Amino acid sequence: MRITPKLAKALAVTAIAGLSLTACGGSNDEPAASGSEAELALVNAGKLTVCSDIPYEPFEFVRDGENVGFDMDVAAALAEDLGVELNVVDSSFDAIESGLFATQCDVAISSVSITEERKGNMDFSDPYMDDDLTLVAKEGSGITDLESAKGMKVGVQQATTGAKYAAENGIEAVQFEDGGLQVQALKSGTIDAALGNQSVLGYAIKDDEQFQRVADFATGEQLGIAVKKGNTALLEEVNATLQRLTEDGSLEEFTATWFGATEE
Repeated sequence: MRITPKLAKALAVTAIAGLSLTACGGSNDEPAASGSEAELALVNAGKLTVCSDIPYEPFEFVRDGENVGFDMDVAAALAEDLGVELNVVDSSFDAIESGLFATQCDVAISSVSITEERKGNMDFSDPYMDDDLTLVAKEGSGITDLESAKGMKVGVQQATTGAKYAAENGIEAVQFEDGGLQVQALKSGTIDAALGNQSVLGYAIKDDEQFQRVADFATGEQLGIAVKKGNTALLEEVNATLQRLTEDGSLEEFTATWFGATEE
């Protein structure tokens, strides 16, 4: 067939139109995620890489060789909505709260309290849980509040709001690298009391009658998902997932699964 200039132009227009339809429609087998990977600037193609400080039961811990917990359920839902694989990196909380997590992870999902100081190093999602502080001690320890805890061994997790609150209130606390070690020290008697978030410490002692929450502190803390500063595309997707999980009742289900009917 002889290709005239007019026919060549027509074929070119048809080809471009076909490519446009393919790009917009995507594959019939794999629906496109709500945001493209290029827009989201994922550190590993095809994966949502999540930094989390493990263990911090019941938010994130290892069971039968798998990372499980409240935050892990949220992370899995986010990866599913993005249409990518979930990849969890065990990170120190120091790296998370300083913002260094962004060098190897897309987000940090690790019971991170939203603070003005941390906002300077990372962007935060909408809050997904309220989580004030509490002081936990053994029955008969004589510790009833922060004043009576002064001079005693009070354990905190380093780099957390609990550690900061202890310092601000004159408590020379014993610092632990992670929440698991803090709880172990409390139950073994290495420390006299523990100061930290109500969710974790309340969960840790809920079935142990020898410990009690002796004082709660209304600090107004809320937990959020941390994203590399300036990555607005990914932040929008995170907030969209949190909104979905709230509206369809999933967050409530995650709470029931991992925290049960705990008393405040």
